[in-house]
Amino acid sequence: MRNLLMTVSYDGTNYYGFQTQPGGNTVQDHLEAAIFGLTGERVKIHGSGRTDAGVHARQQPFNFPTAAKIPVERWCLALNSRLPSDIRVTSAREVPLSFHSRRSAKRKTYRYTINGNRFPDVFQRNYQLHHYGRLDIEAMRLGLAFLVGTHDYTSFASRHSTQPSHVRTIYDARLETETSPDASGSDGQGVIHLYFTGNGFLQHMVRIIVGTMLEIGEGKRKPEDIPLILEARNREAAGPTAESKGLMLWSVEYDETALRL
Repeated sequence: MRNLLMTVSYDGTNYYGFQTQPGGNTVQDHLEAAIFGLTGERVKIHGSGRTDAGVHARQQPFNFPTAAKIPVERWCLALNSRLPSDIRVTSAREVPLSFHSRRSAKRKTYRYTINGNRFPDVFQRNYQLHHYGRLDIEAMRLGLAFLVGTHDYTSFASRHSTQPSHVRTIYDARLETETSPDASGSDGQGVIHLYFTGNGFLQHMVRIIVGTMLEIGEGKRKPEDIPLILEARNREAAGPTAESKGLMLWSVEYDETALRL
């Protein structure tokens, strides 16, 4: 028996998230069907985490046990030939049987993208939240800085969160802008990317943070409100949940020692 670790990229527009749900049509469903079609094995893959409906992934690791003798270097092409065109397996390697893509993860990074131009980009409309209206970028950066560290993020978690603890650590929260014509597609503030790196994230956490940052950018809140929101530990203290389409799982990092056979 081997334990294979793979990385998948997907456009989440047409899916109900990564993890299998009763309604079906998830990325996990398609991956498991492709593995069955290739090997005849009915496996349950282990993803590095969940993503909500409409959320995308640049790099999402998953692992599963297999008795198939297929060489590692052939898995990606073989699976991709059985997957929809908006799901692609981009890497594969064998890892120790003890490795688990979620429990072994050390750092995760998400990116949220906002189009701050007058008109939405028709070609990027499924990957950007369009916000026409001047945003105070520096105020948003100041607000993000207050989120860095180890905190109880209950105010930024879904009311439906079932996690026993809402304490997480955010290592980095930053904002970058693209203002070139090629990046923006129209006049305005350009494309705004918010990056969040942490040891884990709660349900809707990044999207609620983004919704709160937008209120800061609009002048409805001050950057200095963030510590008070954290202290409240109450979902009603934070801003709205931003749309899922602007969110992308950017990367997941592991200690190399956990990956070595």
